[in-house]
Amino acid sequence: MTRFPPQWCESTPDLVCLGLSALDYIWTVDRFAGPAGGKVRASEFATIGGGMAATAAVTAARLGARVQFWGRAGDDHEGRLMRGDLEAENVGVAHFRLFPGARSSISGVIVDAAGERQIVNFRGADQPSDAGWLPISEIGKAGAVLADPRWPEGAAAAFSAARAKGVPTVLDADVADPEVFALLLPLTDHAVFSKPALEAFAGKGPEPLASIGAFGCKVAAVTEGGEGVRWRQDGLAHHQPAFPVRSVDTTGAGDVFHGAYAFAVAVGAPVAEAFTFAAAAAALKCTRAGGRSGIPTLDETLHLWRTCA
Repeated sequence: MTRFPPQWCESTPDLVCLGLSALDYIWTVDRFAGPAGGKVRASEFATIGGGMAATAAVTAARLGARVQFWGRAGDDHEGRLMRGDLEAENVGVAHFRLFPGARSSISGVIVDAAGERQIVNFRGADQPSDAGWLPISEIGKAGAVLADPRWPEGAAAAFSAARAKGVPTVLDADVADPEVFALLLPLTDHAVFSKPALEAFAGKGPEPLASIGAFGCKVAAVTEGGEGVRWRQDGLAHHQPAFPVRSVDTTGAGDVFHGAYAFAVAVGAPVAEAFTFAAAAAALKCTRAGGRSGIPTLDETLHLWRTCA
């Protein structure tokens, strides 16, 4: 039986999160619009920072880690807002570069009364792909490196350096082109897919996670929302059920899961405990409206784990 708090939670990890930062425009509605041309009234509206790796970075910082975010955006209104949001969350942004003439990533998010969401994303434009400016020499100071697939060149550079230094790598494997996964998976220790991404890349066969492990990943996992998370490690299959909570808003839940999991990996938590911890953090986020505003603290996450285990 796990003691509370687990000993690894008493550490303060250093974490690098690399990849997408976006600005989210969020509308809250009773129901989604019907056929094309339909219209609904929003009860709430908010503008907040988003993006997979950026929200994972905020999650890890909220849990108590020392976090750097490495990424790109446009030197525009949205980019400056995103950088300011990350700084306010105690995330290091010295290597979050805003490029003149580039356009930042923006998402429109609609959340219904059941907590489900629809997203339209503009991934940005004219952001240089070259990763030569990244402070790769600092990788060895991190307890783990998390990346999403939205900047493959940056992720490959960071993961290669991490592999050379023996630093664990965590891939937030959302939907991406097959060649992106072919590049990154051989450099990944912990590959955590969304269900749509896994099905798109590995198909719907009986053992898609086994094919991910064939790339050399130590842990291959898939998050399945209310069904929890499944993973393979050392040839064995495992499952962590989702925590039973009333969902209000699922926005950012996957990013929170990845950030909490990377936090646990960075302090050397056993894999099963890392997944349980991440599931608790993501579940708590779903009980609260908003993306980053719903991210729990370390004490809140451990309390849910302790009371529901």
